[in-house]
Amino acid sequence: MLAINELKKIKQELVEFDKQRETTIIISRSILKLSKSAIYSTHRNELEKAKKSLIEAESNIKKITKLIKKIPTLRTIGAYSSALEEYVEAKCFLGFITDKKLPKKSQLPVTSEEYLLGLCDLTGELSRLAVISATNKKFKKVKEIRDVVEEIFGFLSSIDLRNGELRKKSDSIKWNLKKIEDILYDISMKK
Repeated sequence: MLAINELKKIKQELVEFDKQRETTIIISRSILKLSKSAIYSTHRNELEKAKKSLIEAESNIKKITKLIKKIPTLRTIGAYSSALEEYVEAKCFLGFITDKKLPKKSQLPVTSEEYLLGLCDLTGELSRLAVISATNKKFKKVKEIRDVVEEIFGFLSSIDLRNGELRKKSDSIKWNLKKIEDILYDISMKK
């Protein structure tokens, strides 16, 4: 005979999970948008606007963290993980611009993989910044950017990566690095 009360409890758990899953996805979209906005603002040198976007993103991360404490399986939702990767990218990009430092993984509410995926994406933004810097004749900045991208590439090259998302994204770093090195080569040829 079925334990009806236990089945009702399971049903309530499933309904609550589904409700909180939807909430997590909606909040994750907001984190993603705010992080993208912070990156865009950073490129435009609107640093206060970028900081405000990241503060709001962090507020939303705290909301999801509270939900995860109640329902730990919410942490596995892909939308949240993707939003955190974008957040890492935005924090690191802003950190590079303002302090010439990238925040440590321990300073961010992310997993190691989310941090590394965010760093991979960061190299694309740095590559874009290198082009802009070269156009504005800020050649020292291009070299600084190259050094950071080279360091990220060197680190990820030292890890045995499986054929997953991290492997795919890490492969793109070498193309970003090559693009920056080509810019530096062109600069050296013009001097």
